Amino acid sequence: MFTMRPATAADTADVAKMIAARCDWQERRGLESWREEVEDLAGQAGSGTMWVLENGGRIVGCTTVMDQAPPKDWTPEEAAEPALYLFTTVTDPAYREHRPGTLIALWAVDRAARQGRTWVRRGCFFPELVTYYRTQGFALVKEQERSAGRLYLLARRAERLDLGRLGMTEA
Repeated sequence: MFTMRPATAADTADVAKMIAARCDWQERRGLESWREEVEDLAGQAGSGTMWVLENGGRIVGCTTVMDQAPPKDWTPEEAAEPALYLFTTVTDPAYREHRPGTLIALWAVDRAARQGRTWVRRGCFFPELVTYYRTQGFALVKEQERSAGRLYLLARRAERLDLGRLGMTEA
């Protein structure tokens, strides 16, 4: 059983270890990684905005969840719609067969619905991630040019899901 729960500062080392494992996996495949940002990303564990996905007490994923839109990404009208925003979702490659990234996304879709929100939104800089997020039911809404590259913005309508049937709970 997988469990989503708020991260705490005590999770920082385990989150860093999990992110480093993802970086190793990406680098072995010639992909960009977050190697230089591991400590900064893991340091968000005590921020009150990071959630972790656990399996048997092991952190196998994390995501940062915000309830406000980044001002550059969404129009004022879009930002006024109640939504959750997912950032920096990272998963342990050793758990790929369990699709922890999809579990995190579906948890967010259910959580947003339980909170009376309309959308779950996210952005990424890689077209391959757009393809992956589409398998989770997200639709590409728009693209923007940024100094870091092309930003792809995606959204999925919030809806109640049976987390238990997905093999997960929320703590």
